Amino acid sequence: MERLPHTNSVNKAIGANSVACKTLGTDASHDDSAYKKQDSMPKKQPYVSHQPDSHGHIHYSDDENGMWQALLERQAEQIPNRACPAYLDGLKKLNLPATRIPQLHDIDAVLQATTGWQTAAVPALISFGKFFKLLANKSFPVATFIRRFDDMDYIEEPDIFHEIVGHCPLLTHPAFATFNETYGKLGLNATKEERWFLARLYWFTIEFGLVGQNQSSRRIYGGGILSSPSETVYALNAGSEKQAEPQHKPEHRAFDLLDVLRTPYRIDHIQPIYYVIDDLDTLFDIVNSDIMGMVKQAMSLGLFEPSYAVKNA
Repeated sequence: MERLPHTNSVNKAIGANSVACKTLGTDASHDDSAYKKQDSMPKKQPYVSHQPDSHGHIHYSDDENGMWQALLERQAEQIPNRACPAYLDGLKKLNLPATRIPQLHDIDAVLQATTGWQTAAVPALISFGKFFKLLANKSFPVATFIRRFDDMDYIEEPDIFHEIVGHCPLLTHPAFATFNETYGKLGLNATKEERWFLARLYWFTIEFGLVGQNQSSRRIYGGGILSSPSETVYALNAGSEKQAEPQHKPEHRAFDLLDVLRTPYRIDHIQPIYYVIDDLDTLFDIVNSDIMGMVKQAMSLGLFEPSYAVKNA
C-alpha cells in the first residue's frame, strides 16, 4: 500500500501492523483507493514463509539474519523511555538473539512458562476465521519470513520481526494475554459486520495502543508502534513543544470502548489518533465489559467522520 508523500520518514512500517493485514480482510471503513492504486504499482516478488525441517528448525539465510540484526539494533535505540515497562520486562524474558532470527520453540518456552501461550507458524496472510481460532486457543500467529532490505521501513505483510518484537514480549503479561484470548473467542462467534467493528478494538489497543494518562509517563504497548522505529518516536509526540510541524502531531484520546469501535482508521496512513488506557490491567476491565453489546451499539450509531483525508477512487 502506498504511503502518502507528505509524511516522509515518519510514515513508515505500519502496513504490516494490524489485524487487517494479518488476515485476508480489511476494515470496511477504509478508503479502498489505496488498494486500487496498488494494482497499478510494479509487482514485487511475494514473500514466502519458511517451512521447518524434520526437527522443527527453520533455516534462514545470512541476509535474513542480517535484516533481523539491523532492525533489532535500530529499534533498540528508540524504545528506552518510550515502551511501557511490561514490554521491556517481556523483552528481557525473551532474551532475543541479536544476530539471528529466533526459533519459535525458544519463544514458546518463555510464553508457556509465563502465560501458557505459544506461537503458531503461518503464511503471510490468513483468514479472519483462522486468526480468531488461533487466539482463542492461546496461539499467536507468526509468519516465518522477514522483510527484505528494500522493504526495511515499510512492508505490507506482517513479518516475523513485527510479530516477535512487536507482540510477543507483552504476551508474557497476564492482562495482554487474556485480552488476546478473549478477543479470539469473541471473533469466532461474531458476524462479518461485527468483526469489522472488533477489528477497530484490536487496532487501537494491541496494535496501536498507548498506556498512561499522565503525559509525562505515557508509554507505548501497541505492537504496531513498537515494531516501527519511526512510529515509536512519532506516537508520543502529542503535546510536545519540540514538534516542529503541528500537522504531524498525533492526537491522544482517553480510551472509551464505544468511541474506539466507532473510530475509522486506515492501514496505509500514519495514525492521527491513539487511544490511551490507564494501565495494562485496564485490558482486564475491557475484557470484563459487555464488548459485543457495545459493538451492537456502535453498529447502530455508525462511524465517526474520518480524521484523515479520504482519497478519491
